[in-house]
Order: sequence, then structure tokens, then C-alpha cells
Amino acid sequence: MPNIKFHKKGQIYEGSVESNTNLVVRAGIKQFPYPNLAFKCGMGKCATCACQVLNGAEHLPPPNWKEKKQLGDKVDDGYRLVCQLWVTHDIELTQDVEPVNAA
Repeated sequence: MPNIKFHKKGQIYEGSVESNTNLVVRAGIKQFPYPNLAFKCGMGKCATCACQVLNGAEHLPPPNWKEKKQLGDKVDDGYRLVCQLWVTHDIELTQDVEPVNAA
């Protein structure tokens, strides 16, 4: 079971999830990381769920076209759209207080 460490507003939230889990789906059904993860559409169109990956990026697939379109140069700084990720390994994320503006 992957362990998730989620940083937001100076707090750290930790929990475990089943392998191959999408954190936006979990938050949508009010499971960890709810209510701390900001999200809206869940389809890669709004960038509300954008997070910077602090650890564990090596276990993620490369950014898809939706992430590249929405995040632009922020992809190079380790930002990903959490709605587009299915977590299979431990990961540490941080979400800015202000949402990432779509490119």
C-alpha cells in the first residue's frame, strides 16, 4: 500500500491508499486526502488539483498532454495534475495555497 505525505498550509497529512489509486477520486468520495486536496473537474481541464511532487516522481509516468497544456513550464518544476495520476508507490506532494493558473 502506497503511503501518501501531503503538505498544505504548513500542515502535513499522511495516509495509506490501495495501489493504483487516484487521489482526486478518493477526495471526491470524502476519503483521504479529503478535505485538504483542492480539486474541481477531475478531468485535467482546470488545474485546481495541481501539486508539486517532492518525492516519488520516479515512479510516475511522464506528464500527459493535459498536464503539459495546463501546467506549461511548471511541469519542469515537478508539478503534476493529481487527477491524472494513479498512485502505485509512496509519494510526497505539496499543494500551493493559491491554485496554479492554467497555462
